[in-house]
Parts: sequence; structure tokens; C-alpha cells
Amino acid sequence: MTRLERLAEVLTRVLGERAGGLSLDLGELTLDVSAADYIEVAHQLRDHEELGFEQLIDLCGVDYAGYAGQIAHPARFAAVSHLLSVTKNWRLRLRVYAQDDSFPVLHTLNDVWPAVSWFEREAFDFFGIMFEGHPDLRRILTDYGFVGHPFRKDFPVSGFMEMIYDKEQGRVVYQPVSIEPRENTPRIVREPSYGGGRG
Repeated sequence: MTRLERLAEVLTRVLGERAGGLSLDLGELTLDVSAADYIEVAHQLRDHEELGFEQLIDLCGVDYAGYAGQIAHPARFAAVSHLLSVTKNWRLRLRVYAQDDSFPVLHTLNDVWPAVSWFEREAFDFFGIMFEGHPDLRRILTDYGFVGHPFRKDFPVSGFMEMIYDKEQGRVVYQPVSIEPRENTPRIVREPSYGGGRG
């Protein structure tokens, strides 16, 4: 039995039905949980002596809209966390889907792993995923007056507004985009063997 297979066995035993789905693919283990069980599972992943995930390495937002038309997902938006157990020497990907596609809301993991704060702000800024209970949820890389969330797959390529420096006013001003909107979706052509045949 490999290390990841042993981890999957421990997760199934400890979490029971809360382990909504476990998938082992390409040497990585992914645990899907429901939004309702998200916080409780996070606490167990950190505190249970057989699991011991002390560190959250990363959290990112995902937009599954039109996901290559191949894989069905229960919702459009998800938050994906990468966890590390130093004491047990194993890693885990934790994924949770927001229930409402029009207004995605998940509970913050800030009380479990405080390092997640900036990552959740980034997921909010770029994907529009709200994190309930976050102590300082505001934009992190786009301007506070920015409209929309640029990593959503339905965000226009050219954006809605542009910033220019107005010499007469002596400041930066916003105005509607002055270029003609153009959707430019690149065509992706790959051989079947691209990426070692995993495609």
C-alpha cells in the first residue's frame, strides 16, 4: 500500500460520510467536501492525530464554467486548498464547491489556518468568491473601484473601463474602454500524446 493509499484509507475512516469524494490521480490525492461540512472537516484535518495537516500551503479559486465540456461539476465555483502534514509527511488537496453560482459564498478557513487570509482575498478579488467570516475581505490586486472579477471565464477580454492620466485634471481618471471590444479565444491544438499521454 502506497503512502497516498494509506492516507485515503485514514481519511475515509476518520471523516466517514463527510468525505464527499476522494480521487487519487497523477500521484495526488483530492478530497471533495460539501460547503456545509467544510469547516468541521478542516478542523479534523488539522487536529486529528492520524491526519495532522498543520500547514495550508495555498488556496485558489476555480471557475469550472464550460470546463472543456468533458467533466461535470456540481457547481461553477470552487475553492481548492493545498495542505501539508509535516509530521506525517503527506499532502492533500481539499476542494469545496460554492452552492450558489450567481453569488458564491464559502466559510473562511482563517480560524483554522491563519495563513489563508491573503489567498482568500485573492480568490475573492479574481473570482468573486465571498468568504463568510473573513476578518478583512477586500480586493488585493485590482483597484478598489474595479468592476467585475477578471479570472471568471465570462469576463470580457478587454474589460469595461480603462485608466488614463488626465493632464488637465492632474490625476488618473476612469473612462469606458476606447478600443473596439473583440473576443479573441485562442485555438488550442495539441497532439494526443501531449503531457505524457495524460490528456
